[in-house]
Amino acid sequence: MRRLLPFLPLVVLAALGLLFGLFALNHNPHVEPHALVGKPVPDVTLPSLDDGRPVRVGDLARDGPVVINFFASWCGPCEIEAPVLMALKAQKVRMVGVAYKDAPTNTQGFLNRVGDPFAQRLVDRDGRAGIEFGVTGVPETYLVGADGVILDKHTGPLGEADARALAARALTGR
Repeated sequence: MRRLLPFLPLVVLAALGLLFGLFALNHNPHVEPHALVGKPVPDVTLPSLDDGRPVRVGDLARDGPVVINFFASWCGPCEIEAPVLMALKAQKVRMVGVAYKDAPTNTQGFLNRVGDPFAQRLVDRDGRAGIEFGVTGVPETYLVGADGVILDKHTGPLGEADARALAARALTGR
């Protein structure tokens, strides 16, 4: 038995490697969680970037469909996405930006640099609203219908084709 004791750590390491290997083979890393699609917008209140006034996110769709975009000044893909969002603004798509885990001064500088497509800008400094929405990383974009139900979610930067589809749904409310 004492002769086998030195090999015990190697056996444990091999067993752990096998366990993690089997998990990785059965795990799809490209699954995008869309748990909130078809459900009401989370009931969260965030301060406005402009004046700090609290805004209830659930009330944003009262005037019709709205696109909610989580972004950050420190996010490279958010900068890539900026021209696409500006094109959506030109098509009269109403968008609300949520600055995710970002300092308001950095957010304002970012919007000054890349353009500001948002009708309203909110601040999610601690990321709690992002947790409620199920944000896995920025940028993430949600389409909310006039009834306050999330119609669609897009993870990652919007491309032109994604933006066309989103604009068609946002302008029709379907």
